[in-house]
Amino acid sequence: MEFNSFQFLIFFLVFLILYWFVFNKSGKNQNILLFLGSCVFYSWWDWRFLFLLLGTSLFNFILGIYIAKTTNEKKRNLLFYVALFQGIGMLFFFKYFNFFTASLISNLSAFNIGVSNLTLNLILPLGISFFTFKTISYCIDVDNEKIEPTKDWLVFFNYVTFFPTLLAGPIDKASFFIPQLVVKRELKYENGIDALRQILWGLFKKIVIANNCALLVNEVFGNYQNLTASTLLIGAFFNVIQVYADFSGYSDMAIGISKLLGFNVTKNFNYPFFAQNIAQFWQRWHISLTSWMTEYLYTPLSFILRDYKKNGMILAIVINFILVGLWHGANWTYILFGFLHGLYFIPLILNGTINKRPTVNENKKVTPKIIGAILQTFLIVMLTGVIFTTTSVTDAFQYYKKLISPTILTIPTVLLGTFFMIKLFSLTFFMIFIEWLERNQDFTLKQFLIKKPKFIRFGFYYMLMILILIYMNNEQKFVYFQF
Repeated sequence: MEFNSFQFLIFFLVFLILYWFVFNKSGKNQNILLFLGSCVFYSWWDWRFLFLLLGTSLFNFILGIYIAKTTNEKKRNLLFYVALFQGIGMLFFFKYFNFFTASLISNLSAFNIGVSNLTLNLILPLGISFFTFKTISYCIDVDNEKIEPTKDWLVFFNYVTFFPTLLAGPIDKASFFIPQLVVKRELKYENGIDALRQILWGLFKKIVIANNCALLVNEVFGNYQNLTASTLLIGAFFNVIQVYADFSGYSDMAIGISKLLGFNVTKNFNYPFFAQNIAQFWQRWHISLTSWMTEYLYTPLSFILRDYKKNGMILAIVINFILVGLWHGANWTYILFGFLHGLYFIPLILNGTINKRPTVNENKKVTPKIIGAILQTFLIVMLTGVIFTTTSVTDAFQYYKKLISPTILTIPTVLLGTFFMIKLFSLTFFMIFIEWLERNQDFTLKQFLIKKPKFIRFGFYYMLMILILIYMNNEQKFVYFQF
């Protein structure tokens, strides 16, 4: 049941009516309905994995309580490591077991050591990377005494299973989200209007931009051996646009849906294509994952390696981004993707500009130097995105090899028709232009045309809705559901 599906529309309308008009007497009543709704939402995909989700929630709920009340240091550490082992072990089993066993068998065969096939026929539970990171961070924060464990199982279960963010984030910290669960929610008019605008823009990015980009990207990456370099360059461009529009579109919808339920969730994208260097890019892209990895992995690593100064910082960042890449899936392409992004930080560390604040804001003039930095960063991200999308490292390098051929100067092959290409370029640059105008806002339509007459503002909204309806039948799965 995806956010852009008719099934979800019916489910959410019914849920919203019950939430605000039947179960609105108290926060506990709202939590009961929220938990039941999240169970139905997750079961819609595969009811069998609901037991895994609930079992994980129960296990970490109990562990959190016992970690907090255990005064014996050895016992407390044991409980803490049990929590880590459960979370990491579950991720390893479902996401990485087959990858590492297949790699081991391949390496052993190079030494003429025969090993029988150890891979398992596993289905990856939807959203496992997201809800597991929630439970891990919860137990870490409890162990570090940053938060008190909740004694209300319903509150904790709702924190883990909250359906707007369950499948693809954002990844909220317990200290931020749980306090919102212990009080009765009220829907303010302004928040409701903001929510609808954000959902509308999210739907536009997913259905109109990402799904159309996917048609071209699938054609290019599925047949890159027979295409010119200029066509591959266009494919690489629309590939990164697709991933952004798809994932940020989902995040906009998740945040908007959460607002309609009276919740604030973590902002996940902050116009990353307008970043001036790679550090700024990762401060703006998948923010909840970046901040999670920074707090729970990079910071402890950098503390351990602090005696090595800049070399220690480089090593910590490279390790951090290799694991960011591996988080996305069990493939050497993701590991290489993360490794390269880690390397991109080295010049910033060496020249001391890694924490330099962005210079594009509403009070400063946009100079050619700034535009050049933005384009350079986008180009790096775009080209590295080829590795993210190809199915193997070999395919990625073959793609790059074709990309640097003399055919880069030829006219690109017109795939899917001239009209389609004109339409795709026009819609994509329309999205980028609107986001550029709104780059200082929390989300794209928060202030756009807000001072214009209503007929202009609502005319714009209706235009977006018409475009969404036109392309509604072009069904493409959300990219990050596979992670």
